[in-house]
Amino acid sequence: MKKNQGVLTVVAAIAIQLTLGIAYIWSVFQTGIADSIFNGNNAQAGLTFSLLLATLTVGSVIGGKLAAKHTTRKVVFAGGLILSAGFFLASFASSEYPWLLWATYGVMGGTGMGFTYSTTIACAQKWYPHKKGLVTGIIVAALGLGGVVFTPIVESLVSSFGGAGVGEPKTFMVLSAVFLVVCTVGSLFLTNPPDGHMSGAGTGAAVADVKNYTTKEMLKSPQFFLIMFTFMLACMGGLMMIGFAKPIAVAKGLADTATIGVLAISMFNSIGRLIWGMLSDKLGRNKTIIILLSGTAVLSLLVNSADGYLIYVLIALIGFFYGGLLSNFPSLTADLFGPKNMATNYGFVLLGFGAGAVISSQIAGYYRNVAAEANDISLMSPAFIIASCCAGAGILMMFVLNKIVKAKAKTA
Repeated sequence: MKKNQGVLTVVAAIAIQLTLGIAYIWSVFQTGIADSIFNGNNAQAGLTFSLLLATLTVGSVIGGKLAAKHTTRKVVFAGGLILSAGFFLASFASSEYPWLLWATYGVMGGTGMGFTYSTTIACAQKWYPHKKGLVTGIIVAALGLGGVVFTPIVESLVSSFGGAGVGEPKTFMVLSAVFLVVCTVGSLFLTNPPDGHMSGAGTGAAVADVKNYTTKEMLKSPQFFLIMFTFMLACMGGLMMIGFAKPIAVAKGLADTATIGVLAISMFNSIGRLIWGMLSDKLGRNKTIIILLSGTAVLSLLVNSADGYLIYVLIALIGFFYGGLLSNFPSLTADLFGPKNMATNYGFVLLGFGAGAVISSQIAGYYRNVAAEANDISLMSPAFIIASCCAGAGILMMFVLNKIVKAKAKTA
């Protein structure tokens, strides 16, 4: 019975994360929303997506604390309601009330996602403590796969409701119903394992000591600040491409097939989460993240030089490495600070991701506006050069983290 409950928990988490993947197809909405609500301002439109990711971090912290006091099931159910309400109310945003999109799709949507995101990951990890990388990879891969599944569906909905700039509001209403149904039903199958089930560390654990840190203890440790700021630096290249994959493809003369860019980054984002999650159980989280950061740094420098269909290859590879980062930071958090308080602790680590989301969207949005005014997409390249430098800085921070972890292991 216990084994079956663990499987049901993972399956429910997969279904919920699959629908959360809708957030990663913002690129489908970007141009239509920018034109119809923000008078063509790409940075302001992109802020909607970054606000969702930023408030996801806050929602994860709150959701993690609530799950510890109540149950994962109740928190995920509440998160689904908030997320559904956010998308429903987003359908009423207009050029007269552009801030409404930020408050609903952005803040409410992000908060609802936060309630469901880290809590479902933490719940599933507790059932399989020796396979954290694999289980986390499977679950967050579902989130990436959601982009693949929902991209053609959303494109079709927007088109059937009047096309870009017109069809987004009714599409938001449909997505609201999807969130409500899946999160409500999925929450019924989420439960934590009995006490004693979580003992032991995964094969990719960074330290032998698997003490369960309280959030207060974690916040006082240098390891926390290192992984939080590394997460902020690491995610920028991927987030820039996720938010602007379709506009970049269009600007490079691929308007007829630009949706391929959204599908490519969503699909390889998902594949990367699974593959790099599994590899990290063997290589170790620290080494895997350094490899991912190195790949991101190199690929980000190639965005400007990729022409024709090669841009889709580059978009896919950036998504592949970005996905690996998203599956490894939850496992790294559990390795360093223990599984017991992982939902809350990872919520605080996600603050780095949220900050990176806001910063990256504004940098990419600014240079996209510059490129649009001059009708020269090459003028957007400084954004990805900045992302490359940030990934390089992240590599240095991971080496520092590795030294601290080894020093702690010797004194343990």
